[in-house]
Amino acid sequence: MQEDSSRSPSYTVTCEDYVHVVEFSPFSSGTPASLLAYGGNQYVVVGTCLFQEEDMEIEGVEFNVLRAFHHELRVDALAWSPESRLDRIPTIRFCTAAADRKLRLLTSDLQDRHEVKVMEGHTSYINQLVFEPTEGKQIASVSDDHTCRVWDLEGNHSSTLRLRSPGISVCWHPEEAFKLMVAEKKGTIRFYDLVTQQAILSLDCGQSPLMSADWCLTNTIKVGAVAGNDWLIWDITRSSYPQEKRPAHIDKARLFKWSRANENLFATTGCPGKISSQLLIHHLGHPQPVMIGSAAVGSGLSWHRTLPLCVMGGDRKLCFWMTEM
Repeated sequence: MQEDSSRSPSYTVTCEDYVHVVEFSPFSSGTPASLLAYGGNQYVVVGTCLFQEEDMEIEGVEFNVLRAFHHELRVDALAWSPESRLDRIPTIRFCTAAADRKLRLLTSDLQDRHEVKVMEGHTSYINQLVFEPTEGKQIASVSDDHTCRVWDLEGNHSSTLRLRSPGISVCWHPEEAFKLMVAEKKGTIRFYDLVTQQAILSLDCGQSPLMSADWCLTNTIKVGAVAGNDWLIWDITRSSYPQEKRPAHIDKARLFKWSRANENLFATTGCPGKISSQLLIHHLGHPQPVMIGSAAVGSGLSWHRTLPLCVMGGDRKLCFWMTEM
């Protein structure tokens, strides 16, 4: 059954090196095109994407590189600031995490102004980071050091949340700047009030290790995750245990990301195999994946801001899959 629906990417973009991380900006760029960043060994490339679904005159995808930034080490995680815009005075701001346990905040006007602020404090590998989405004045990061740290743009910690196991994923509520979701490797997902620095709600996977979790930002009562081979979905108003759980990947599942265009659509990836990584796109109304793809040694996963389209990095290319819903 699954083999028949496997298909090659809708679009591909060639890159000069292996892509380890890829992220669409979840914020409007102020222009019709979307901002996209991808990173690998010692570099981050920032560009704009426009797809034929958005502009009839384009064949496939039009990808324009705005700037390539040197990065001292391999990029392990990347997050966009809502302050990144291309209208008026262009400003690009994003933050990366690398194996030296440091965050790097990069700000550029795409001309001559280019600043890098290094933020130190984590004592182990950083798994994910996110900007506060309304103003972008804070960054949250989670690490194997059993903490979630919240930073200002000067690199100061405004708070440190102590976790009971490695922090795997972190998400910020789209409107309420004091609400943060933190997922831990041992299978617990907690929601914190940053004013009191207390957990206000927790969810339980019932299994570990939890590899990745995501908050559905178009409908914040939904949370999804992958643990073991399974994907799990919660309705946080109903129970601390998953409402739905299904096996997804033969090898372990690696990433879970909700679509930003459709609250019932989400993607999961398998752990990178020797040859390729499997991508599954699921719809909550369908028992089977609605699409199956794979990318050569693929890594990273991100959804477009308004289209039901996701991207995965690979060996010298970006692979984009459009979901027909």
